[in-house]
Amino acid sequence: MLRRIEPDSTEPVARRVFRELRHAIVTMQFQPGQPLSEQEVAGQLGVSRQPVREAFIKLSESGLVVIRPQRGTFVVKISAKQVMDARFVREAVELAVARKAGEGLPARTVAELEANLKAQREAATSTNPASFLELDEAFHRTIALGVDCEYAWRVVEETKAQMDRVRYLSLPQATPLDRLIAQHEQIVEGIRARCPDAAEAAMRLHLREILNSLPELARRFPDLFDSESAPAEPIAESA
Repeated sequence: MLRRIEPDSTEPVARRVFRELRHAIVTMQFQPGQPLSEQEVAGQLGVSRQPVREAFIKLSESGLVVIRPQRGTFVVKISAKQVMDARFVREAVELAVARKAGEGLPARTVAELEANLKAQREAATSTNPASFLELDEAFHRTIALGVDCEYAWRVVEETKAQMDRVRYLSLPQATPLDRLIAQHEQIVEGIRARCPDAAEAAMRLHLREILNSLPELARRFPDLFDSESAPAEPIAESA
């Protein structure tokens, strides 16, 4: 069930609608292949159809839905090819961000990361993977903003929509949360030690975790994946 959009003069309604729908698609509230109705979505969110229409267009640009004239709007299936393309772009950007963070990050930002890690450990004991995914997102965003790389983070956000669906599916069976938390801790250790090489290496290891989970998930959930691009064998890539 979508959450109603409450009045807020600080952010456009269409952007908030987009964020709510993106979250619903990533967390599989809307399944791949499912049709979406402007009228029904608008009713659930308590908004007019115009911001929903705008959000659908933006979701289409993000590769999460396809708009078919005279037929409707549909959630697309997960494309392994697009996931791998997004991972490549994200790695290129976030390794540079991690390296810059390893050269020096404000103490308050390091404290934010440590508080986030504590929250991750608590979330790992819950049965709601979406809460951990939100903390994971905040962790990476905090590092990027801490080194004044807001634009770089926006590039990552716009690129990784398909990745986020795979990341959600992988929690916690395909990718144990303890492993992800340990990887995050290594990133923070590299930053705290002011060691760019260590921070970059830890980030690289973390971002390549999806290479292990993607083939398994494609086998376990074949109906969610585009059959033409789903990997049949585990993907191997050098560290």
